[in-house]
Amino acid sequence: MRSKAFNTLLPRLFLLIGYAVLGQSKISVSFIDASGKTISGVDIFNTETREHFTANASPFEFSVPENRAYEISFYKEGFAIADMTIGPSDKTVEVNLQPIETLSEVLVQKNREKAFALSQLKDIDETAIYAGKKTQAISLDKIVANKSVNNTRQVYSQIAGLTINESSYGGLQLSIGGRGLDPNRTSNFNTRQNGYDISADVLGYPESYYTPPTEGLKEIQLVRGAASLQYGTQFGGLVNFKMNEPSLKKIELTQRNTAASYGLFTNFTSLSGTDGKFSYYTFFNYKQGDGFRPNWNFSSRNIFVNLNYQFTQKTSLHFDYTLFDYLEKQPGGLTDAMFYEDPKQSNRSRNWFQVNWNLLALRLKHKFTDKADFSLQVFGLDASRDALGFRSNRVSDPDDETYGRDLIKGTFKNWGAEARFLQKYNLKENSSALLVGMKYYQAENTSIQGPGSSGSRPDFNFAGAEFPNYRFSSDYSYPNLNLAFFAENIFKLSPKFSITPGIRIEKIRTKSDGSYREVNVDLAGNVIYDVTEHENLVKDRNIFLAGIGFSYKWKPTLETYANISQNYRSVTFSDMRLVAPGLAIDPNITDEKGFSADFGVRGNHNDKISFDASAFALYYDDKIGEYPTHNPNNAALDVRYRSNIGTALTYGVELLGDWKIDKTFFDIPDFSWNYFVNVALTDSKYLKSDDVLVEGNKVEFVPLVNLKTGMGAGYKNFTAALQLTYLSEQFTDARNLPSDKNDNTLGIYGQIPSYYVADLSLSYKWKRFRLEAGINNFTNNSYFTRRATGYPGPGILPSDPRTFYGTLEIRL
Repeated sequence: MRSKAFNTLLPRLFLLIGYAVLGQSKISVSFIDASGKTISGVDIFNTETREHFTANASPFEFSVPENRAYEISFYKEGFAIADMTIGPSDKTVEVNLQPIETLSEVLVQKNREKAFALSQLKDIDETAIYAGKKTQAISLDKIVANKSVNNTRQVYSQIAGLTINESSYGGLQLSIGGRGLDPNRTSNFNTRQNGYDISADVLGYPESYYTPPTEGLKEIQLVRGAASLQYGTQFGGLVNFKMNEPSLKKIELTQRNTAASYGLFTNFTSLSGTDGKFSYYTFFNYKQGDGFRPNWNFSSRNIFVNLNYQFTQKTSLHFDYTLFDYLEKQPGGLTDAMFYEDPKQSNRSRNWFQVNWNLLALRLKHKFTDKADFSLQVFGLDASRDALGFRSNRVSDPDDETYGRDLIKGTFKNWGAEARFLQKYNLKENSSALLVGMKYYQAENTSIQGPGSSGSRPDFNFAGAEFPNYRFSSDYSYPNLNLAFFAENIFKLSPKFSITPGIRIEKIRTKSDGSYREVNVDLAGNVIYDVTEHENLVKDRNIFLAGIGFSYKWKPTLETYANISQNYRSVTFSDMRLVAPGLAIDPNITDEKGFSADFGVRGNHNDKISFDASAFALYYDDKIGEYPTHNPNNAALDVRYRSNIGTALTYGVELLGDWKIDKTFFDIPDFSWNYFVNVALTDSKYLKSDDVLVEGNKVEFVPLVNLKTGMGAGYKNFTAALQLTYLSEQFTDARNLPSDKNDNTLGIYGQIPSYYVADLSLSYKWKRFRLEAGINNFTNNSYFTRRATGYPGPGILPSDPRTFYGTLEIRL
């Protein structure tokens, strides 16, 4: 008796043999717009065989089986879908694509619903290779969420395994982690905007004080640990924010105004257009609000300018400028006892934070041939951030205006250039590709710490005359240099199977040059200890990383992928030297090393169910972390000790499924209904450590269960989305100290308890208007996601309670 597997596989085998016998017919297709101009970058989709191509040139040649005609769809962002029946006799075809602005509103919605946007990035995208990697792309126009404040748990709801610090009201900063990586300011990812770096210092201080507004984004791209070969050495991988593209009209104005709970007001105004070879996209974003706790308010502004010029079909030049600045009064952290008594309270009335960010980028793109692409990007940052406040190690200590405040001023001046060349070629009649690239990066950063003024004003000037014997002060410069070479190659061994090996060679030189001073006084104010230490540290190393990825495409809509890549994270200057009460740093602290691996299956079934199921492992050697212990320099004092804790392993499974219920059970025009579930089950362990109280423990920032689930429904121009988020408890230090609800001293040690939070969002579009509204955390749960050890704490930082918002959009 034949098995079910045999009965299933036999017809498919005959089908494949039939295709081979019948052969393939080559079709040459050209694309033009309404004005007769040639268009490239068009997606070609055979709706019956599910084959997908991207036409990087016009004309473009592809094949169909010779036995009969097929329904072929052509799609490019900004244009209407073009459907045609093409058969073996159609040797040359011309496709006219109509701009989407000429269509009715209902047809535009249908067009977007039919778009072939995949949940993962293309194997090859201009001068980048993503084959065999765990990648995901978030299309922002398909999300119903509170975009005015970059609500992270909604925007990133379908990215598996992310942990989020939800303590920045207004969405001023993005803080995401995952797989045992500290979410603080997304410092374990390489963060980019339109392909260039935006963090303070990629190697020396990779923290992101600037986050692009969601309202200005087209797509958010994430590549997990295997991104280390192309984009840098961070264990988390890559986060790239793709800004909106210019409108095809000569001028288009969009304005969005949002009012929300606790005095929040935001304005987002964009202007974009295309005139011949010149195009532009620019926006201004303003935010202000009071926050839900006393001593909390902020205002921010963000300006972005993108200018593009298409010299020829093969050559284009792109310029970006970004300004972001804000001033925030911060309410400080809480102890456990204070949080459970009243999470809205604050005993810090003099803590302030300000940021000024200036980014410049110039990118040249050129196609030598239809198979040879080149890009050169030059970018620079001129930025600063200042933190001012009373930071007693005893969080419950009352704040007094007569006390001095800690003031830390940092400046970041860096620039870099990255060149990439991608050559496509045939390997046994299969299209393969080689990518080579080089990056130069130079930074000159400073960090000065000392006494801030008494009083409560946002005075960011040092007050050495007022407090000559202030307890801590330091003055450092951090000149860093990085030169990297990288290469990856897709070897397509068959139409379905490819192997992608890659290497990265890094030269890293980080310096720390400066001094710090520590002063102790007795109860009468007399100086009993006053020591100044000078340091001039140089860390010069050469790093070699390697990795390999595999991809097997059973069919265009089903793929098995796997990869393993080495990772590396340079010790940062905040790891090496930051003077803070209750903190001691291991003088021998060094870089982190390890690898990450993924194995998964992804695809979709009949455009009704999309999925990505994968297993992963993340191995750290010399992992940097903190734990409470006796001060090595003074055993009588307990401190947070920052050191290379040991070797750690994080592993688990990440599952994402999105089910279009409407396409499964209904056939109702203009009606949509989908359900998604996104769950990560993660475990971890310190395999070895010099500290006996750490070895065998769980890795910090690793909840066992990380679940996001919800559904969306829409009819014509109305859509609604409901989402539930749940995270189980997680530790915040390597010694796995438990929480103590009676702790009314510190608040920086202990677990983050499990929590859930629910959100509801609504959207209605009428002609040129769109109205959005919603309730975040509509069950009004009290929870927190972060125990800050420094600014903006220290202590527990409560997350937002129930909040309401409403947005009016006008597009002209």
